[in-house]
Amino acid sequence: MFKVKWLVVLVLLVTAVQPSLAEDRAQVQGVWKLVSYDVEVQATGEKFPPMDKSPTGYVIFTPEARVWFVLTGDGRKPAKTAEEKAALLDTLVAYTGTYRVEGDKWITSAEVAWNPEWVGTEQSRSFKVEGDRLQVLTPWRVMPNWADKGMTRSIITFERAK
Repeated sequence: MFKVKWLVVLVLLVTAVQPSLAEDRAQVQGVWKLVSYDVEVQATGEKFPPMDKSPTGYVIFTPEARVWFVLTGDGRKPAKTAEEKAALLDTLVAYTGTYRVEGDKWITSAEVAWNPEWVGTEQSRSFKVEGDRLQVLTPWRVMPNWADKGMTRSIITFERAK
């Protein structure tokens, strides 16, 4: 009888927690279009638009807990040479995988990424939803696209796509 009571308690706890996880995910679910993208340099406080003034991008969160994230720089042109093709990587951030929401963070288990070092890692982002705006802040890290800047964090704003 003692084991049955604990089993009932465990089932009740799991069912109580699952709806709240779904509710947490619901606030980010949908399609979000990039509005702005800036990077802050930890050492100096300098902020710069890493992909120029008008980058494009989207993040899509599905109810099934899958996310697709892609940002591209302003003025990208088709590349013809190996050097031009390599340079396009400096104006691209893209990854996909499953995600979970924990409070004010979404964590992606990256399955595919423009940067192979990210595959198999967890990428954590702080976020805040205000109306139709999604504001995102990455943790401080050395980003492969501008490693020469040292520790940086991205400040990204999206709006719900219409």
